[in-house]
Amino acid sequence: MKIIFFGTPEYVIPIASALHKKYRVPNSKESGVVGVVTQPPKPAGRINKLQHSAVDIWAWERKLTIVTELISTKLPKADLGIVAAYGKIIPENIIKHFPKGILNLHPSLLPTFRGASPVQAAIVTGTNPTGLTVIKMDKFMDHGPIVSSFKEDISSGDTTETLRQRLFEKSAQFLVDLIPGYLNGKIKLKEQDHKKAIFTNTITREDGFIPPKYLRAAVKGEKVREKWQIRFIPKYNLKPTTYNIERFIRAMSSWPGAWTFLRLLRTEGQAQKRLKILKAHVKDNNLILDEVQLEGKKPVSFDEFVRGYPRATLADEDM
Repeated sequence: MKIIFFGTPEYVIPIASALHKKYRVPNSKESGVVGVVTQPPKPAGRINKLQHSAVDIWAWERKLTIVTELISTKLPKADLGIVAAYGKIIPENIIKHFPKGILNLHPSLLPTFRGASPVQAAIVTGTNPTGLTVIKMDKFMDHGPIVSSFKEDISSGDTTETLRQRLFEKSAQFLVDLIPGYLNGKIKLKEQDHKKAIFTNTITREDGFIPPKYLRAAVKGEKVREKWQIRFIPKYNLKPTTYNIERFIRAMSSWPGAWTFLRLLRTEGQAQKRLKILKAHVKDNNLILDEVQLEGKKPVSFDEFVRGYPRATLADEDM
């Protein structure tokens, strides 16, 4: 069987490896994963050196075809496509390239949290358990019929990185076991309940913002009688409680990082800077900041930060 794998980051490598191991015939280049579609190299670091994706490197080491421009004429012939965190919309003509279609691994229990940020959305909203859904792709985003899914509990210490890593690691063997039943028609595909769909958007730097008054109240264990609009989940409001803010901090790790505005008192006036909240925990209903990073500085413990900036304030009031 010939498979083309669509993916980009390091955390989907276990899936590509499991597929290649399962379906590759020894001494044959015409079986297993015969090619990958991945994001093109991007400038990185201070000198903007082009950096290839983890999937690109994985495929190059195995002398597989690598496609970074999604044009059907550049794709090798294959029976099945597999998508896991590729990062771009796949057009309908590419889907039709595969006789057996394309299976998409989406890290949520669809139709909940379609779109670009399902793992972050599950943590922020306290949706537990979450899971991963395998769907047969159609021309609409995360819309196709469900092949199968599994559930996964979110632990109290999970960040986006730890939860996402765990979901995709577990999905590797889950997918390998699933494919035979899909190919021989023994698995009955299930239409999603589209009326229950919840969408998420791509997270930007601004989405990590915590209004200073919410953070101040959480540190003091006080209630705020407002609703907090979570930007990357359209029309979703969250109560800015201590526990919700702690979950938000974990969800924003490591990109873009939860942050707020801070004022540093100086002789020439007040300088407003961004302060990233890297780690925090809740104790007795108070948010305890553990690790922070001032704009332009290195990460430090919160105790170190207070010693270095004893007169710093959160936006318009004292911390």
